[in-house]
Amino acid sequence: MVQLLGSLRKELADSVSSCRLLVVGAGGIGCELLKNLVLTGFRNIEVIDLDTIDVSNLNRQFLFQKKHVGKSKAQVAKESVLQFCPKANITAYHDSIMNPDYNVEFFRNFTLVMNALDNRAARNHVNRMCLAADIPLIESGTAGYLGQVTVIKKGLTECYECQPKPTQKTFPGCTIRNTPSEPIHCIVWAKYLYNQLFGEEDADQEVSPDTADPEAAWDPAETAARAGASNQDGDIKRVSTKEWARSTGYDPVKIFNKLFKDDIMYLLTMDKLWKKRKAPLPLDWAEVQKMACPQDEVSGAGLKDQQVLGVRGYSHLFSRSVETLRAQLAGKGEGGELTWDKDDPPAMDFVTAAANLRMHIFSMSMKSRFDVKSMAGNIIPAIATTNAVIAGLIVLEALKILSGDLEQCRTIFLNKQPNPRKKLLVPCALDPPNSSCYVCQQARGHHPPQRAEDAGAQSAGQDSEGEVGHGGTRCADRGWERNYSHLLRGGRDRGKQQPISI
Repeated sequence: MVQLLGSLRKELADSVSSCRLLVVGAGGIGCELLKNLVLTGFRNIEVIDLDTIDVSNLNRQFLFQKKHVGKSKAQVAKESVLQFCPKANITAYHDSIMNPDYNVEFFRNFTLVMNALDNRAARNHVNRMCLAADIPLIESGTAGYLGQVTVIKKGLTECYECQPKPTQKTFPGCTIRNTPSEPIHCIVWAKYLYNQLFGEEDADQEVSPDTADPEAAWDPAETAARAGASNQDGDIKRVSTKEWARSTGYDPVKIFNKLFKDDIMYLLTMDKLWKKRKAPLPLDWAEVQKMACPQDEVSGAGLKDQQVLGVRGYSHLFSRSVETLRAQLAGKGEGGELTWDKDDPPAMDFVTAAANLRMHIFSMSMKSRFDVKSMAGNIIPAIATTNAVIAGLIVLEALKILSGDLEQCRTIFLNKQPNPRKKLLVPCALDPPNSSCYVCQQARGHHPPQRAEDAGAQSAGQDSEGEVGHGGTRCADRGWERNYSHLLRGGRDRGKQQPISI
């Protein structure tokens, strides 16, 4: 007769209470996951997250309250979860999982690793470390009403990098506000700016520099202090972006200098952000107008929407669009708001101009209106219910692994609408490793020949533009090749260790 301990078989319950888990991320999915884990019976959990709590997190990250703003997500999540289960043994790290201290030997301490991350670089890193340590990884993600959970096991399943990934559609707030590195980050920022100036203001869509950015202050106490200061009035009356713009009469020049000069100069004072990044270059309206004539700086042939203007051209487009949107907003009357629509020409002009000016400031190649419109129409918000469903599925897959039923594990997709069989949750069998995936093959000790397109990209020095080739291998896999031998040594040469390039 099967012995039960609660709702679990005794053998499984014992495994659950004795195993060691690493949860990477304490945000939307991570909060739900930590709560689920302790209520299921997991007792030995370590959680790591670099981020601090922002007021915009409170509508979906339910382990946090207003009094926690500015504090470490990992630490507060631990304290909140211990209220559910005081006997749990939880260790919290306010740190980046990519810190060299968390090497292969660190990962080998765990029975399971669970990712609850919001960026691809960290996902790639954890994927590679789990392969090197031969520890099962449960990967997850959400995008609006869509979600996915999958299990990764060295030699048995595809790894995270076996297949090309679609363009990321949700991004950390500090990346959008402080350290954009891809055009999509600037486009998201420009859409947020539109709503802050002309639409419905949303705390999730703040565009000013993030003074609580954990990268700008690695000391948790300093981070909390800065965040607290940013949320206090003190002797200064804090006004919203829209109120400030209204006080200027929506003057395009003043808005331009505030966004692209003053805010950027403030970012430069957060010097820790620029130790390993190229610093942004502020733009001053008067100086920009001294640049080449707009007619001389258009690049790209074909339709007007496919052309890329220069900095001066985009400054003029920004000014014209602000004036047009100001008139539209005035026509709405007191308290009126505009709604962003990619098919509304003035709104699209504004986002195109603002995004491209920010791209220039952060040393990115500017994009055509056509490209900006394509990307701006595909940005997806975070949904609390989706996070909760995915967190529950992570725990179910973990129970299969601990039961020794790895063959019963599945990749599970959460859909927005039922499929033809009227299912919202669609389980699929796990695929075997992709023979073309350089990461998987290196982890297994094989060395597939380099593809011609990889060699071409390498010789051209292209190392930052997404996926390359049909097998999902990235140009950045060269970083894996350089670092893998060190990973297998468990990071013993810690003083010489370099972060994996991804």
